[in-house]
Amino acid sequence: MKKMLTVRNAGFADAEGVYALIKAYPRELLPRPLSDIVQNVDRFLVCEEKGAIVGTVAWSILPEIGHASSPSVEIKSLAVKKSLRRHGVGSRLVKAAIERVKILRPAQIIVLTFTPDFFRKMGFHEVPKATLMHKLYMGCINCAKYDSPFTCPEVAMAMDLRPSADGA
Repeated sequence: MKKMLTVRNAGFADAEGVYALIKAYPRELLPRPLSDIVQNVDRFLVCEEKGAIVGTVAWSILPEIGHASSPSVEIKSLAVKKSLRRHGVGSRLVKAAIERVKILRPAQIIVLTFTPDFFRKMGFHEVPKATLMHKLYMGCINCAKYDSPFTCPEVAMAMDLRPSADGA
């Protein structure tokens, strides 16, 4: 029997469930304080099954210095309840997040991940971390898990959304 899963925008009432789900993955995800989740709830999606949150994903707009000529958006905090991993929940969440982010018309969507094969299937490709300096200075520099963003084992990946020269 197929599970009834719904992907939707998160609301304030979802914050504690999102917090618990992210906290369940201390090795894979950076912790997010409950106050941060509440403050940014408009940038979270949740997947629910019978009213229970079984997955979540968020995005963050990365700032640029000066004129925004190639803005980037980061997809982060992707978490799926362990019993539902490999059931399409993560794919549904990421696809929904990409659709929400595309409305903003960023130049690229980035991720830092321990699961590059998953994101490769979603249309991302590996990029050198040095090309994501705005991300490294905004977030990675404060990470207590690794000595340096450049020695962190997470893989940097991007999905280029700029129109190609042939207009495609």
